[in-house]
Amino acid sequence: MKVLDNVLKQPSKKVLFLCVENSCRSQIAEAFAKSLLSDLCDSYSSGSKPSGVVNPKAIESMQRAGYDLNTHSSKEVSSLPTKSFDLAITMGCGDYCPDIEASEYLDWEIPDPKHLGEADFDKIRDQIKFKVENLKSRLSVI
Repeated sequence: MKVLDNVLKQPSKKVLFLCVENSCRSQIAEAFAKSLLSDLCDSYSSGSKPSGVVNPKAIESMQRAGYDLNTHSSKEVSSLPTKSFDLAITMGCGDYCPDIEASEYLDWEIPDPKHLGEADFDKIRDQIKFKVENLKSRLSVI
């Protein structure tokens, strides 16, 4: 019975959040998804031209929301443990994001907050959280 419980608890969906640098928006989305949707999916983030670091403003904004991004890293798609996803979500980078194998694609059209002040950055963070929370119903049908 314990083996069956472990199989039933394993997430079956794979969700990828993409942006160009993988330093702000996609990092925030991945963190929220890991926290809020871990029972529904495995979450990943990457970028087409990773900056190599998570933006300090993203780290600070997520700390204000109770999340720690200090262990996250900016990475490219080729470094991910899987190459196929159930859902790939671009943050608003459109054609700048790499081709990804996914069953379904979304573009959230979220502006890049890297040059914004604290209050406006937090608004973008909260917008991303809202969108992640709303993925619950979509994940149940893909």
